[in-house]
Amino acid sequence: MNSKSSETGSIQIDPRQAGINSQLKSVKRIIAVSGCKGGIGKSVVSTVLALTLAKNGFRTGLLDLDFFSPSDHLVLGTEGRFPQEKKGLLPSRIAGVKFMSLVYFTGGEPVALRGVDVSNAIKELLAITIWGELDFLVIDMPPGLGETVLEIMRAVKKLEFLLLTTSSILAWESTKKMALLLREMNKPVLGVIENMKLGNSNSVKEKSTGVGLKYLGSLDFEPSFERAIGSPRRLFGTSLATALQRIARSVL
Repeated sequence: MNSKSSETGSIQIDPRQAGINSQLKSVKRIIAVSGCKGGIGKSVVSTVLALTLAKNGFRTGLLDLDFFSPSDHLVLGTEGRFPQEKKGLLPSRIAGVKFMSLVYFTGGEPVALRGVDVSNAIKELLAITIWGELDFLVIDMPPGLGETVLEIMRAVKKLEFLLLTTSSILAWESTKKMALLLREMNKPVLGVIENMKLGNSNSVKEKSTGVGLKYLGSLDFEPSFERAIGSPRRLFGTSLATALQRIARSVL
């Protein structure tokens, strides 16, 4: 049941919000990995960040809320692992990371949902997933700042945004607009990560600091990274994992 005004003027409260609050009450920090463009590496960065935090002894969860293109399960290598039902859903655990994704309900197939149906599906997942006590929950967000993302922001109160961009001027301009909107909404932005960097240009760093955003560092383009996908052990051996380890120490 969604929150709405009845004909008598009374307000109906969505009971799922209480469930969401209950499931997240023992999560200390929630990091939303976000960006305004698809294909900028949100899934890779979200997954490797979660693995890195877990490797450093933090109780860590990873939640893939990119409804239309969930990919974290591929990066993490979750084949054959599924959440268990026990008065809700218990996330599967891979390399010390508790993992939940919408892909468990779509089977990897395209889903013809939009608008309120997408929002409802996401809120249902948030309300029934049992995370327990976590130091960090990393959320792979849908791209952009559309209605689905706004719905997540309304449902999850303590989001901290980690913005991802590439060196592309188009990606950066979109990221800047997103950062400014988040600032207007009084949402905390931890900073900007430049992904798949080519060359030695400091353009993104200069532009970030120019609008008051913390530039957290860059992740170089790594041609061999594809071979590490699906194996946490191989992922830890990538230069991307090394760089994210350094970034995580500086900001988290």
